[in-house]
Amino acid sequence: MDFHLDRETEALRERVRAFIEEAVIPREQEAARHLEGLEALTLELQREAKARGLFLPHMPKALGGLGLSWTQLAVILEEAGRSLLGPRALNAAAPDEGNMHLLHQVATPEQKRRYLYPLLEGEIRSAFAMTEPMGAGADPSLLKATARRKGRGFVLEGRKWYTTGARGAAFFIVLARAEEGPTMFLVDRENPGLKLVRTIPTMDHWSLGGHGELLLEGCEVPEEAVLGEVGRGFDYAELRLDPARLTHCMRWLGVGVRATELAQEYALRRDSFGKKLAEHQGVQFMIADSHIELHAARLMVWHAAWKLDQGERIRHEASMAKVFVAEAVGRAVDRAVQITGGLGISEDIPLSIFYREVRPFRIYDGPSEVHRASVGKRALFKGLRP
Repeated sequence: MDFHLDRETEALRERVRAFIEEAVIPREQEAARHLEGLEALTLELQREAKARGLFLPHMPKALGGLGLSWTQLAVILEEAGRSLLGPRALNAAAPDEGNMHLLHQVATPEQKRRYLYPLLEGEIRSAFAMTEPMGAGADPSLLKATARRKGRGFVLEGRKWYTTGARGAAFFIVLARAEEGPTMFLVDRENPGLKLVRTIPTMDHWSLGGHGELLLEGCEVPEEAVLGEVGRGFDYAELRLDPARLTHCMRWLGVGVRATELAQEYALRRDSFGKKLAEHQGVQFMIADSHIELHAARLMVWHAAWKLDQGERIRHEASMAKVFVAEAVGRAVDRAVQITGGLGISEDIPLSIFYREVRPFRIYDGPSEVHRASVGKRALFKGLRP
């Protein structure tokens, strides 16, 4: 394996770093004070990203993207992830980023024209509706939403929740159980049978459109709304989620890096008991642990990305990375808050915001416990070597 970054990737990383430092980070305080203005701020930052040639790093050049490999994308999304605003500014944030990949691979030409291309331009947002109250979530087999055939279309019935980005989304990718099996449908926001019941109050506040609870009641869609083939919804969910878990790791790794940088800067300035905070061994140990874990997390992400570039499946690697990165970044942010003390729990610097936002990562896209069980089963019953 070659861990050397080619000149193109190195140059692009520096350009993204400059964009985040010059255009994005200076807007964080404004965003924190006026979260209701996050949509307008995002559009403004996206225009700047387009002007700098940094938009859509995850999509092919034929679709207006940068055409990066997965290993290149790992480097770029980590840099963008140093600010919670960064990935959205590049139009490479969840859930749109994962939905773009899925639509690109599965959608019909007409579906791409109607849904994918406006999404690529940043003209609209989307949402992925799989999770249900007391139903599908970590265990997709509990899917309760139904899709009943009616003429040349379907009628969807059910309830979804924790649909990220629901408020303001132009369309939803909805997973429901048809007679032939789980199936994905493209449902427009204007469909009278789809109702946004509420935006669920949660500990994280920086997801555009929040986390919505949806009611599907007599929701009629034409046959052309089926995404891919009827009955293959779980296949497409896996196609979407494995790479999406990895790109989540890429972005959140940037948060862990930025948090550790902030802690180091503070420790070098702060006097404590006759010397700099950085001179206390307890602080040195915390910084060391964060460096060790973030380095290991980066290597796991790069390895899984490399396997994707070889055309290999990464179900096992994605699960391991999801668990390790989510927990390692959480610990790095926690240590940074501890080192910075009162400043860290304020919102004068973004550490307390990072702390709230990163905690749910251990739950969404599969809780750590579910991924651990999957890794353990594959290791035990498929003879995988450690």
